[in-house]
This record gives sequence, structure tokens and C-alpha cells, in this order.
Amino acid sequence: MIRKLFASVVALTLVAGVVTAADIVSGPQTGEKLPGPFSPLNINGKSAGEKNCLYCANGNNPVVMIFARDPESPTTQALIKKVDGLCAKNDKCEMGSFAVFCTDDSTAEAKLKSVVEKQGLKNIVLSLDTPAGPAKYKFAKDADVTVVFYTERTVKATHTFKAGELTAEKIDEVLKDVSKITPTAK
Repeated sequence: MIRKLFASVVALTLVAGVVTAADIVSGPQTGEKLPGPFSPLNINGKSAGEKNCLYCANGNNPVVMIFARDPESPTTQALIKKVDGLCAKNDKCEMGSFAVFCTDDSTAEAKLKSVVEKQGLKNIVLSLDTPAGPAKYKFAKDADVTVVFYTERTVKATHTFKAGELTAEKIDEVLKDVSKITPTAK
């Protein structure tokens, strides 16, 4: 009897954990229009060292937008590196990408410059914003990484992960959604 009760509690806890992770709503959601311009500090790209609107710079092009918290996370860096490669493969449709790191870490700028150099990033722009991120974009406090795919400033897919949830397998699964923003995706 006690074993059955314990097994039931464990099963419910596991299910509740999965439901909780899936219940995080972060960033603009599928079908929504993006809420508009914001200007984070760009670390690399054409406007490196300046606050610049990446929403504006990408216009109606297909874009992968990432909000993240930890510049040193190996899985976040792996995601960024793969998105950088996808932009190179899909340059004919002018696919853009950027990652906004939402942190108050005073060393984050140096860390992101190091990421750009170590990863050899050429296409994705890394930027910094406040821990809350741009208010209109509603980056959830519980979210560690939110990936938004959009084109013509309309969201086609959003994926959110708590700290420790993003894995290599999940990155590959998430990046399949590039096909939702450009039919010529490779």
C-alpha cells in the first residue's frame, strides 16, 4: 500500500514538473505581432558598442530571436553557434538572428565578446539588456532561454526553457522551426 502511494506521488510529481516547465509563457507567442522596437547594447555586428534596435535592423526578414540569461552557458552558446550557421546557409532570404542577454552582470559584455571570438560568430548579433529584458517582450523571470522564430514581424514559433532544460537534442528539435520562417531553409 505504501509503495503504491509513494509511486503515485512520484508519478504526480514528475507529471507536475513537466506541466510546470511547459506552462512558462515567455516572449511573444505564435501568431502574435512583435510588440515593436527596443534598443539593447550590441556587442558585435554593424552597430557594435552602440544601443541599436535589432527589430528595426531586421525589418520583415525571417529572424531567430533569442532571449537568454547566462552568457557562459555551454548549451546557450551551442544554440547561438547553430543559429549563426543557419543564417549563413539561408543568406539568400536575408535571414537574421540576434540574442539578447538579460543580465545585470557587470562582466557580461566582456564575456559576450569572448563568445563571439571563441565561437567565430559572423551572422548572429549578441546584445545586452536589463535582467527583465525589454518590457513589451515579456521575457519570463523563470525562463533561462526563450527562442522566437518570426517573419514579417509575426511570430511563427516560440520555445522556452528553464535553467538546465536546454540540451543538444532540444536545440536540434527547436531549430527545425526555421522552416516556419523560410521555406528555403537548409
